[in-house]
Amino acid sequence: MRFFSSLLIIIALLCAHHGLASEDVQNAPLEPLAFSRLPAFADPELSYSGKFLAFTQNLIEPEPLTLLTVANLSDGKSQMVLTSDNKKVKLNWYEWANDEVLLISAAYEDNVKGTRFYQTRLFSIDLSEEDPQLKQLVKPRRDAGVQVFGTYTSQYQDRVLDFMPEDPEHVIIAVDLDVPHMPSVYKLNVRTGRTSRIEKGKLSIRRWVLDRQHNLRIGISYNYNTGESRIYHRKTNDDDFEKLIEYQTYEQPSMQILGFDADPNIMYYKAYQDDKLSLFSMDLTTKESTLLLRHDDYDVSGGLIYSRKLKDVIGVYDAHSPNGRYYFDDYLMPFHDALNKIFPTSFNRILSFNKDESVYVLHTQADNLPDDFFIGNRNENTLDFLFSAYPEMEGTKLSHHKIVKYKARDGLEIEGYLTLPLTGEAPYPTVILPHGGPNARDYSGFNTWVAFMSNQGYAVFRPNFRGSKGYGYEFAKAQMRAWGLEMQDDITDATNWLVEEGIANAEKLCIVGGSYGGYAAAMATVKTPDLFKCAVAFAGVFDLKLLAKQQGWFLGGDLQSDKQFGDDADDLEARSPLYGVSKIKTPLLIMHGTEDVSVNIKQSREFVDALQDKNKAVKYIEFEYGDHYLSMQENRHQFFSELQQFLAAHLQ
Repeated sequence: MRFFSSLLIIIALLCAHHGLASEDVQNAPLEPLAFSRLPAFADPELSYSGKFLAFTQNLIEPEPLTLLTVANLSDGKSQMVLTSDNKKVKLNWYEWANDEVLLISAAYEDNVKGTRFYQTRLFSIDLSEEDPQLKQLVKPRRDAGVQVFGTYTSQYQDRVLDFMPEDPEHVIIAVDLDVPHMPSVYKLNVRTGRTSRIEKGKLSIRRWVLDRQHNLRIGISYNYNTGESRIYHRKTNDDDFEKLIEYQTYEQPSMQILGFDADPNIMYYKAYQDDKLSLFSMDLTTKESTLLLRHDDYDVSGGLIYSRKLKDVIGVYDAHSPNGRYYFDDYLMPFHDALNKIFPTSFNRILSFNKDESVYVLHTQADNLPDDFFIGNRNENTLDFLFSAYPEMEGTKLSHHKIVKYKARDGLEIEGYLTLPLTGEAPYPTVILPHGGPNARDYSGFNTWVAFMSNQGYAVFRPNFRGSKGYGYEFAKAQMRAWGLEMQDDITDATNWLVEEGIANAEKLCIVGGSYGGYAAAMATVKTPDLFKCAVAFAGVFDLKLLAKQQGWFLGGDLQSDKQFGDDADDLEARSPLYGVSKIKTPLLIMHGTEDVSVNIKQSREFVDALQDKNKAVKYIEFEYGDHYLSMQENRHQFFSELQQFLAAHLQ
């Protein structure tokens, strides 16, 4: 990561742009580069006054670089704050502490005795200085304790609990400078890095929550050995913490604390009601709870929405509410309705407001429309185009997604997203694309992998198989010790359903996935060796025994591994593609990054060795410095290029 001091460039921010799909569109397949590029622009964030806009740029030429840039919206000038090649150091997040100081989190790769992991560091840059320099804010002590790997240094140093806009010189952070793995709470000066401790780590509390008056009110503890969680609360900083609730993390539904109302006695949280994760408020004086939002078929998905102007909670982010937000009143609904009239074919989100909510950044996208960003001024009634994330797709007609439901072999109804190509006719050559996680799920909205494959002429289906989150507690819990079992059968049943419905061509099926999706792709070649004509796994898990062993190297990993995978060696082998190589008939494409800290590259190397020993058809690609997310532009380009060639060889 490199820092640029006072480099000014002129950028055209306020150019005209329609933001909608043009009638003059092209149906011809695009080159992989159009889809494989990192977003040209992303994550715009307004300063409090609305004068400055921070955003990232991903350059392709003359060399792939990620830039963090700050633009002055009053004069059109912009300043590059730092750059990264995304190899060993990655830009994690950034947020305005005040109108002059930008806080920046960076993730640094580390490797101890073969175990790769990230450490985060917190920086600030003061743009009011004549020659602004990047400053590291948290200075960890090396005498806080000793780990297995030697002298302890805080791994995560970027956990900001409260930005305190009325005290723009300070934020409140949590970092374990005193007791390893038990963060203390500090008030931090964003210009000097000076800290004053508010609360020392205690009671095995791993997460702290403050109210809107910046008082420390909630502590959430977790026992890494037993899985026991406790939520503590107190009325004031002078009171002792009292236990509010206790539960077993892997055996009982949890309470998820979201934050506080302007009234310091009102706390918002999510908990399960009739199997669905729902939104509640609790009066901490009486301990009485009120249900605010629940869906019959889905979990409430997101966190609280705070208004900078009202200085209060106004709603919750929720994928199954209009505009992806559930508002408690009509404060912003008319404004959102007006935006929807301007962009009727898009999903429209307000990403950022200034302090009086007169200036805002709008993000628009749809299944068939890549991300565009706009800057608006409500006082002046203007809305101007900022930039597009994927300019190479401009003018190209892309496919919509369709939510469909099918029944698994045991009668359970499963939901998924079907995307049909704009060329050809049914039955289509089809790609099954199981998501990663598996504690995740697929949604509608623009997706570069799906857009790329449908543009190439393939139908794409993304099943939210059991074990996916968002469909209730029991559905999500179905992943525990079930990799390769009913979860895998749900994917098989989705494929057979597509064939039976006349959507998919049974002779032209491929399964593609990353992370857990890579596991599912490989497991499909073992469990249903005659079903797919090809399989692609990126950063996949192929040996559950190895995964369980490596997970045990991390704090609390033994318990998590036992609950998620089990500890029976024979069972783990039976559910691992590595030990079923002899059954495989399907040609495979395996790809993995050498610096992946989520899934060790040893998973792919050993699986490929086993395939080659059995003379199985496999092509293996390693991405130098590659991580779990294809963060490097050159790796992403190669991934899409290899995918294009592999699918064409087996499905066309």
